[in-house]
Amino acid sequence: MSIQEKYALTDEGMRNVKLGTFWTAASNLTMFGGVGIIYTLGSDFVAHLTEGAPLPGLGSYAPAIVIFAVVLFVTEYLAYYYQYGVIYKESGRQRIGLAERLRKLPLSFFGQRDLADLTETLMTDVKTTEHAYSHVLPELYGAYITLAVAAVGLFAFDWRLALASLWSCPVGLAILFGARSALQPMMEATRMRGLATSEDIQEALECAREVRATNQEERYLEHIFNHIDEAEHQATRSEIACGIAVNGAQIVLRLGLATTLLAGAGFIMDGSCTFMMLFAFLLVVSRIYAPFDQCLMLIAELFSAKTAAARMKSFYEEPLAEGGDSYAPIGHDVSFEHVGFSYHDGEQVLDDVTFTAREGVTALVGPSGSGKSTCARLACRLWDATSGRVTVGGVDVSSVDPEVLLADFAVVFQDVLLFDDTVMGNIRLGRRDATDEEVLAAARAANCDEFVGRLPQGYDTLIGENGSRLSGGERQRISIARALLKGAPIVLLDEATASLDVENETEVQEALSNLLAGKTVIVIAHRMRTVMSADKIVVLEDGRVAEQGAPAELMAAGGLFARMVTLQTESAAWAL
Repeated sequence: MSIQEKYALTDEGMRNVKLGTFWTAASNLTMFGGVGIIYTLGSDFVAHLTEGAPLPGLGSYAPAIVIFAVVLFVTEYLAYYYQYGVIYKESGRQRIGLAERLRKLPLSFFGQRDLADLTETLMTDVKTTEHAYSHVLPELYGAYITLAVAAVGLFAFDWRLALASLWSCPVGLAILFGARSALQPMMEATRMRGLATSEDIQEALECAREVRATNQEERYLEHIFNHIDEAEHQATRSEIACGIAVNGAQIVLRLGLATTLLAGAGFIMDGSCTFMMLFAFLLVVSRIYAPFDQCLMLIAELFSAKTAAARMKSFYEEPLAEGGDSYAPIGHDVSFEHVGFSYHDGEQVLDDVTFTAREGVTALVGPSGSGKSTCARLACRLWDATSGRVTVGGVDVSSVDPEVLLADFAVVFQDVLLFDDTVMGNIRLGRRDATDEEVLAAARAANCDEFVGRLPQGYDTLIGENGSRLSGGERQRISIARALLKGAPIVLLDEATASLDVENETEVQEALSNLLAGKTVIVIAHRMRTVMSADKIVVLEDGRVAEQGAPAELMAAGGLFARMVTLQTESAAWAL
């Protein structure tokens, strides 16, 4: 596996890592020029002490010192620029790339992944890899290049001292990277513990009302604290294990200086090596070890980055909901032809579903869990059918790019999602180029004027995260207004009036009846009275079509639909 694949780098990021490595190696090798100047000064001083040779003036060293300083400044600057300057843009490219990938993945992918897990990958994992390829990769590979070049020179001068000096580098790195197989699972376990804690905290925030209403605050907080303690203990174990490996490698690395001194002293005593040669070796070896010191301190991040990059890479291995841009349906009838759908765990949701929703209103009814919402999601290709096919105007939706297909759909789901924006801004999402008059007309049609008039700034009022300052019914009316503004030829209404009171429900249904004329409308409802005026009703039971036809026909047939209507009529008379 290449470095680019291993650390999930883009082409530009890989280029910058290479440049950072090159200039880091150049900076390290430039330091050997300083070693040469020190060696020359030391040789002249020793010659002066032992042989009485005159000391050269400082002016004779000045050109070499100036050249060394200039070259060192340039290489250090470029190394810094490519490590900490342009390379930080890589995290931005990675996040944008991941976001684009997520945008194109089918909705079924998000049903398998927890929100905290996705957030952790987008934020923490990208940050982990960012730190690795800005602080570790250029330094580590630059140190490898420095070691290789220096080794050639040292062996050329004295292979015995070179061997005594450099043996510790490969041995120390072998110890560290040999321990990686044991460290990697521990780091993954640390990450999973941290993720579990994040999920607990997120759940506590989302369910604060329920926790407080059931008097479970103390028990729930104890549960979170236990998970935090487990995450802390796991992180401590990982840090200790990694610290043992890193410090062990550093100790072995430092042994190279000791063996250089011992071997050099022996060679000086037998006359096969001079003091200045040993001095030069010690200077060079100290410069070889310096880059490795910094790398070893951050090597744990490199191991973590590999794990984080693997998770990022898994996003790119997920199959996309792809299709062509060419889409020319003949009309907008939505047809299900022997459609089956099952989740990745094998749970069958739909089985051999066949029906056609033509222009007008087609209602999908049935018990909870019968597959009504799944049909709506398959129609607009938020999910893909496992078997059979879904067509719009005779075009198989699986052959069309979802974003192209969705231009013909306006969707109001049961679970309304709004942005922390104004009422006007949330409605305008239906059609970004709509005028204020068009937005207000859609809002009035969805009966938004009634509650917007009570807001401090009217339609310019910020409604909070997911419309937290509004009631459920008010949020749903904004969602309906958004769908009305879009003006798409196909409209999906999944329990669109479920959160409205009787009066508002009636008004919105009247508005829908007027504004949805001439369109293909698929309505999902549990209240049978809301679909009695539909052109067609499809009754689902256990993922299959139990019956379909006009409301009057189904009532006369006395089947499941008639039984559901009877039960709801009887329950309407129930009172405390």
